[in-house]
Amino acid sequence: MAYVTDRKRVTGLGSARGGTAQHWTITLTSVALLILTPFFLAVIGPLLGSPHAEVVTTLGKPIPALIVAAYLVIGMHHLRFGMQVMIGDYARGLTKKIAIIATTIISYGLAAGGLIALMQIAL
Repeated sequence: MAYVTDRKRVTGLGSARGGTAQHWTITLTSVALLILTPFFLAVIGPLLGSPHAEVVTTLGKPIPALIVAAYLVIGMHHLRFGMQVMIGDYARGLTKKIAIIATTIISYGLAAGGLIALMQIAL
């Protein structure tokens, strides 16, 4: 029997070696998205159905572009960890490893593509 304090058990030294850190990341990104969502909708909502010139003008300003970029990056990071949890619950072995790698590539690829598209619009 190991004499380990409760704190040592919680700081990532359990059987999975990282469940607590992953849980905190998902929790923090959830709170960040909860705060950013109204701002994101306030920026993007009025632009739906607008002409291209108006979209370029609005996203060319630093604050709306920053809000959209932050929402995109944090959202894709949250997606990655959320999908990892789901994959960990339902997949095993090599399938699990391939699915986690694919999810990571897709989420970071979407974030990078979105940021490049935003930069092209904003600049």
